[in-house]
Amino acid sequence: MHQVFITALRVGIVAAFLFGLFGQIVVIPTTAADEVDRFPPYAPFAAPYVTVAIVGVACIQVALVAVWMLLTMVRRDAIFTPRAFRWVDIIIGASVVATLLALGVTGHLALADIPSPGDGMDLISALFAAAATVGVGASFAMLVVVMRSLLRKATDLQTEMAEVV
Repeated sequence: MHQVFITALRVGIVAAFLFGLFGQIVVIPTTAADEVDRFPPYAPFAAPYVTVAIVGVACIQVALVAVWMLLTMVRRDAIFTPRAFRWVDIIIGASVVATLLALGVTGHLALADIPSPGDGMDLISALFAAAATVGVGASFAMLVVVMRSLLRKATDLQTEMAEVV
């Protein structure tokens, strides 16, 4: 892979990581506090939902670090080694944890009696957004599992070719 592409990807990873950190420290808690100020019955739900959101963003950050490490392996031409599987497994694990968090939020929104200002469309929208997040997260995890199996086959082929040569 060309060095320019690796550098561009790393810049993007750093930007995404810092953006997530800003979201964890500033955006998520501030938004929750504003919602509680706007509608006080949300107060009991603020802390658990803030915690889930912050942990969800942390899952993305863990995956970004794993991608960084895989890029390092690509740059060193060492991607087809057993060490790469550890980083791919971390990406799969982080996506599964984030998907399970979204599934928990979806279940809570569907089953809990959450008060709502107005007609309740904001809760229905949040429920559909959480359900969509579960679908996207599960799809991503399955895609990475498929990519892992392709990496396994490529690694096995390269090892076999090295033995032949």
